[in-house]
Amino acid sequence: MAGTRTLKMLAQYKAWADKVIFDGVAALPPGEAEKERKTLFKTIIGTLNHSYVVDLIWQAHLDRREHGFKARNMLLHSELPALRAAQQKINDWFIDWAAAQSEASLDEDVPFTFVNGTQASMRRGEMFLHRIAWGNQLFLRGLVRLSST
Repeated sequence: MAGTRTLKMLAQYKAWADKVIFDGVAALPPGEAEKERKTLFKTIIGTLNHSYVVDLIWQAHLDRREHGFKARNMLLHSELPALRAAQQKINDWFIDWAAAQSEASLDEDVPFTFVNGTQASMRRGEMFLHRIAWGNQLFLRGLVRLSST
């Protein structure tokens, strides 16, 4: 398992990558982020909201609490500035969370429930790595990029 220093670095990288995406979307011509497209989440704002919702879901799993979501495609923030601020806040949480962990806490097995109701369990460190390093982050960034062309 990666150490806490590495996990914090990965969380900082995610925050940086999200900033690059939000900067790029903000630079698009007016209306492009909200323009309907033939993608799974319909708009760039929809895709970014999906990523944010999934961050909230995994945050709840890491905290051993219910997330309350019944779907991953919810539009929590329809305006880019509000979504960007919310994403920055959750990214700061992931960075702080990683810095506060120990080897023992990262090795702890955490049961959780997927949005579809399936029960599962992962070590806390694996859960964090899943969300930060993968958790369809690469796919979503690519989808936003393709949607903006």
